[in-house]
Amino acid sequence: MNASVAIQTLPEVYDNDEIVRIVDEVIAYIKSTGYKYYVGPFETTIEGDYDKLMDIVKECQHIAIRAGAPAVMAYIKVSFKPDGDLLTIDRKVAKHHLDEK
Repeated sequence: MNASVAIQTLPEVYDNDEIVRIVDEVIAYIKSTGYKYYVGPFETTIEGDYDKLMDIVKECQHIAIRAGAPAVMAYIKVSFKPDGDLLTIDRKVAKHHLDEK
């Protein structure tokens, strides 16, 4: 693993149920990739190979359009370390979720 990407997909629709439905389709796609991911309230973080993650980011936009959004915006954060050894999702947040059931 040499990259971590956080993506927030914002479909241009104005009904909350429709926003959730489209974003759920994007998250289902991310889940299907087999990469480690973490869904937060504003963005989803994915860990893996930089080039493959960039392909996933691109496809997320296409998924939202195919799901019915007439347009989509995305906010993306990328952490890239070619030699690997990035801070992992677990290392960053697991300690904050130990009491969740």
